Amino acid sequence: MSQASEREGLSAETGRAILDLAAEVGGVAMLAGRLLRRLAPPRLDGPELARNLHRMGVKSLPIVGVTALFTGGIMVIQAGVLIRRFGAEGLLGWGAGFATLREVGPILIALMFSGRVGANNTAELGTMTVTEQIAALETLAIDPLSYLILPRCIAMVVMLFMLTVYGDVLALAGSALMGQALLGVSVATFFNGFLETIRVWDLATGLIKSVLYGVIIALSSCHFGLTVTGGAPGVGRAVNTSVVASATGIFVTDYFSTYLLG
Repeated sequence: MSQASEREGLSAETGRAILDLAAEVGGVAMLAGRLLRRLAPPRLDGPELARNLHRMGVKSLPIVGVTALFTGGIMVIQAGVLIRRFGAEGLLGWGAGFATLREVGPILIALMFSGRVGANNTAELGTMTVTEQIAALETLAIDPLSYLILPRCIAMVVMLFMLTVYGDVLALAGSALMGQALLGVSVATFFNGFLETIRVWDLATGLIKSVLYGVIIALSSCHFGLTVTGGAPGVGRAVNTSVVASATGIFVTDYFSTYLLG
């Protein structure tokens, strides 16, 4: 009887988890649909969009820059063993550039962006929800989705795209400098190898992924911020759930986009 009860309890927990996941995914999809309706024609607050572009993008430049520089250096350190073994200095630009542009750069920048911007957005919206500021906007006949949510989502997608471009440039610079310092590969040799082997599609693949990651972070952070319950402790739980959901969505999306984009 005890084993049967344990199996029943496990089945109930599994079913409950699946239903909870389906409810959250459905909530995110409904939010996406409501936002899309406000894009045709566009109905959003311009000053709020400009403020969020600066707050989410410009203020993220330092942390993204540091992440990108060290990411480029790590790529060279990892490739250094094979470069020394086979004397293939001319391939250093390809090895570091290919991995950085297509995979490592967009993912790491998206995760840093999620931790800084996505979590902060969830906390702000969650606080506004539990203090009934969102309800107050509706009382004043102000659409919260047009005034608050849509500008934030657009800002996150646009700025993550731009930050990925910025991060790619710094990551390549970090790779070139580290290659010269550790392996004696000149900067000119590094970029000659990079330009000869890297295709435009390699860069485009990473940028397409960054747009997808931005959509995931924007929708997840806004959804969990707007559905907070339980006061201040609920805000903390929402932030944690938002970051976990964004990270999971990023890796799942990376798998399928890598398979489809080639």
